[in-house]
Amino acid sequence: MKITIAGGSGFLGRALTDRLAAKGHLVTILGRQAPGLRAAPGREAAGPPDARPPARIPWFPDGTAGPWAAALDGADAVVNLAGESIGGGRWTAARKARLHDSRIQATRSLVAAINAATKPPGVFISGSAQGYYGSRGDEILTEESQAGCDFLAGVCSAWEREARRALPAVKRAVLVRSGLVLDAREGALPPMIRPFRLFAGGPLGSGRQYLSWIHREDWVSLVRWALVTDTVDGPLNLTSPNPVTNAEFARTLGRVLGRPSIMPAPAVALRLLLGEMADGLLLCSQRVLPARATAMGFAFRFPDLGAALTDLLD
Repeated sequence: MKITIAGGSGFLGRALTDRLAAKGHLVTILGRQAPGLRAAPGREAAGPPDARPPARIPWFPDGTAGPWAAALDGADAVVNLAGESIGGGRWTAARKARLHDSRIQATRSLVAAINAATKPPGVFISGSAQGYYGSRGDEILTEESQAGCDFLAGVCSAWEREARRALPAVKRAVLVRSGLVLDAREGALPPMIRPFRLFAGGPLGSGRQYLSWIHREDWVSLVRWALVTDTVDGPLNLTSPNPVTNAEFARTLGRVLGRPSIMPAPAVALRLLLGEMADGLLLCSQRVLPARATAMGFAFRFPDLGAALTDLLD
């Protein structure tokens, strides 16, 4: 397949690019960084000797198509993972605007290019997140559940609306609502590990809030599965089938690391330190199930948190 990935140099984009290139697919990366693409840390791609390395095209999406749009014309699939990291700092008004605009403008640009293409791709896989659902306590959330009403829910809803504008130029628009993606070297897990290494780990806030997670290998496999499975369309939860409470996550992480998990971080302290981001990321409760993937027979390699953390940290 010829696959164009916007945001292919990020944490998840590199992992997906490495896997696709290793499988012999022709991958083109749209990215803001200087030319040159590195493999995900510790995961250098090992593909066929004649595998073509990913091409790289600079882009600066402003909501319209640019010269880079030629990379979408004739591609079999386009994957949209562009957007500023939500965990990179306090959610000031300016940063919230960047979080919103980096996703909306990138998606608008891709959709404009798709709609203008002589030969548009067959499938558009566009990023979203479990933040779509908002904080919902212990309510079980599937792809059929309604959107929440907080900041992240609003961003995800707007993000998905823009992606759907690629229809009917594309046959399928898959909206991947990712949970917390676990990896030992990047993403959210390394900073979560640090207090445990110092014997100061424990749950956040009450610990009763649900955390929906997924091993990065399963995340990559789910996206690959969505690329080639013609019946996959619309929203798709990319989470493990076994979400856990924050307290259970802390206990499991402590057990795998051989450290105690008895030092809770009070909610008030988190709010003082992080502001609105504490409630939006750390204290919210999202019990998300991958109902569609499970019903369609996708087999998770790491459905259990203990096994996932052991694989990553052993």
